[in-house]
Amino acid sequence: MKFVGLAGLCLVGLAVCAEETPFLNAVSLGYGRAQNDIDIYRLGIRKDSSWSWLENRTGWLSVYYEASLNVWSKGSEQVYGGAISPVFIYYFGDKGNSFHPYVEAGIGAACISDSNIDGRQLSTLFQFEDRVGAGVRFERADVSVRYMHYSNGSIAEPNQGLDILIVTLSYRM
Repeated sequence: MKFVGLAGLCLVGLAVCAEETPFLNAVSLGYGRAQNDIDIYRLGIRKDSSWSWLENRTGWLSVYYEASLNVWSKGSEQVYGGAISPVFIYYFGDKGNSFHPYVEAGIGAACISDSNIDGRQLSTLFQFEDRVGAGVRFERADVSVRYMHYSNGSIAEPNQGLDILIVTLSYRM
């Protein structure tokens, strides 16, 4: 039941950020690993912003909003989570190109079902979701590699956090 509530919260948060049709711009699947060989599975939905800053010959800066459902798995232990994040993204190249390398960074909020996995103490069910990454966007496909960090920002101790390296494939609608 907690998982369904988290999914609903993510979708409501994304609806607040939505600007115009289409409602969603991409869906993504990701797989990654955290320390101690914790497997990470991630399903995301994305809403691109129409905002654009710092446009020049090198590229432009924009923002997107991502809601995700996550599963952290180690043996028989599983932690479920939902997150919503605004993400700043800098695309390289001309907007008219169908191929865009990019770098991205963002900080969002997450809720998890358990504050302990494989002996790692996260202390709270609320977590910050930090990310930096790089990728390539093709016409309808996107491939990225991200470093993600979950932590409660020292709201409570212990705050061991979780560091993740994740590869994500996206389909753009």
